Amino acid sequence: MAITLQRARRLFLRWLLEGADTRGLAGPHAHEPKSAHSWYRVMCLTGVDYFSTLGYQPGIAALAAGLLSPVATLVLVGLTLLGALPVYWYVARQSPRGEGSIAMMEHLLPWWQGKLLVLVLLGFVATDFIVTITLSAADATAHLLENPFCPPALKGQQVVITLLLVGVLGGVFLRGFKEAVGIAVLLVGIYLALNAVVVGVGLFEVISHPHTIADWQSNLWAEHGSPWTMAAIALLVFPKLALGLSGFETGVAVMPLVKGEPSDTEANLTGRVRNTRKLLVTAALTMSIFLIASSLITTLLIPADEFLPGGRANGRALAFLAHGLLGEWFGTAYDLSTILILWFAGASAMAGLINIVPRYLPRYGMAPEWTRAARPLVLLYTATAVVITLIFRANVDAQAGAYATGVLVLMTSGATAAAISSRREGSRWAGWGFVFVAVVFLYTTGANIVERPEGVKIAGLFIAAIVLVSMASRVWRTLELRIEGVELDDLAQRFLADLGDRPLHLLAHDPALPLPADYAADEVDQRGDFNLLSQEPVLFLEVYVRDASDFTNVLQVRGVEVAHHRVLKVEATAVPNGIAALLLHLRDMTGRRPSVYFNWGEGNPVIQLFRYVLSGHGDEAAVTHEILRRVEPDAKRRPAVYAGV
Repeated sequence: MAITLQRARRLFLRWLLEGADTRGLAGPHAHEPKSAHSWYRVMCLTGVDYFSTLGYQPGIAALAAGLLSPVATLVLVGLTLLGALPVYWYVARQSPRGEGSIAMMEHLLPWWQGKLLVLVLLGFVATDFIVTITLSAADATAHLLENPFCPPALKGQQVVITLLLVGVLGGVFLRGFKEAVGIAVLLVGIYLALNAVVVGVGLFEVISHPHTIADWQSNLWAEHGSPWTMAAIALLVFPKLALGLSGFETGVAVMPLVKGEPSDTEANLTGRVRNTRKLLVTAALTMSIFLIASSLITTLLIPADEFLPGGRANGRALAFLAHGLLGEWFGTAYDLSTILILWFAGASAMAGLINIVPRYLPRYGMAPEWTRAARPLVLLYTATAVVITLIFRANVDAQAGAYATGVLVLMTSGATAAAISSRREGSRWAGWGFVFVAVVFLYTTGANIVERPEGVKIAGLFIAAIVLVSMASRVWRTLELRIEGVELDDLAQRFLADLGDRPLHLLAHDPALPLPADYAADEVDQRGDFNLLSQEPVLFLEVYVRDASDFTNVLQVRGVEVAHHRVLKVEATAVPNGIAALLLHLRDMTGRRPSVYFNWGEGNPVIQLFRYVLSGHGDEAAVTHEILRRVEPDAKRRPAVYAGV
């Protein structure tokens, strides 16, 4: 029995960790696609997230702004077309391989600052995508339960059905989910066509009954008094409406899927950039038209109390009109289309989460090895989505704040990255324009946080979890070899060739002591400490830490002559890891077992550990030996490490 359980456990772990590469999965952060597609087809892929917000955005807008919903929506559309679109027009040129604004921010800040900023932004990305899954599933459930053909037994089971949809989504990804641009095109095409019918009929209804506009205007004036008051209130409430703007970040993230021009090269992707910009403009214009029209007809044609929690238009304003204006059968078709596209929006978000971890964290050494497999991540994200659904009781309105917070922080990041980058390029006017947009997004983000602080609280939990797990993983993985390759220049290779079959003795030397007298004194000391004969040749070894916040790199080794002393100068992300990698490379290249000699390092071991993690320096002799011991268990083949006083 024990053997059977042990075998079952091994099979389960093998299945769970199968496939360390998630590049075959769909979503906005997939990379290296097998094929590219026309820009309008890729627009549909991003549209399952962007356009699907029509399912709940008009209802949330009416609930937040009341009679001012169309005015506040106009402000949002202005921000979309005059703010977000120019920013991501620029970002598309800067990140044609789908790096997006997060990578731009990483490159603008050096060392650990850039890495920590990325970790914080990943917390907001997680908030955005996780809440996309839960909010979309909750809204899909609302469309199901409000349908007149829904079985009575399902009434009141909002949380259970939403959890079921989240679970099914996780189950699909546990089995494996491939890119499905064709499905996205079909869903978006049908969904937009049905929305066009509903909006068209709604506008005709408004035009046919002019009193609805007159009543709305009179009520608006009676409630707010003056245009200045209306404008001020609209500016205050429109941040609550900024839900679908994540489509811009998604749009640049999927750039590797966009087909460029035949003249495109890996170094020059002008065609891909141009077609991605077509995607962004078309999506923004389409969404803007639908937002303005849907906000107008839902405000004018739906009683205000229907938008309240428990009302028939809560979270499904356009569906309410579809049933009321076009009949139950058309309304049911609209509900089915909405349910499918909302579910697919959750699928895109799940795939994005799966792909975003391998894009950043392993490169930083900040993720356990099991994060390279998709299924453990699916289980983790599904469990998180279940918790979020239970916390918010599958309520669409309650989750809107958290979703908007994640979206707006990403938009602020994108605008800030564009402002800094354009000013560094010398584009002064564009830089000031992006600064203005960044300030507007910053205000929008701040207003949303003040009004609905639950969003930043959830994002804070994600950020804390990501930072703690990432730093713990970094500490845990410090003793890995961490080198992708070793490259020796011609002079370094000549130094090694001149040794012939003689032993390889490397003296670790402090790069801060560059004078010939320093090398001479160090050689005398170390020959005396380790009883190295004067006729035995030695090479000095110096390691320069270029950026300790990086985790892996290709080891660059240069040969340098200082007086009659021969020096191997190495660039690495950490001193012990670089030395260990070079020793193993020399062993394999020459067939001889090299030895390295250190002066003994002193200091508190705990302080040395933190110093090593943050700066790449530490107790070099002991750490180098431990890395070699882990990599090469055979002591007879392992390079020798000696430490003197």
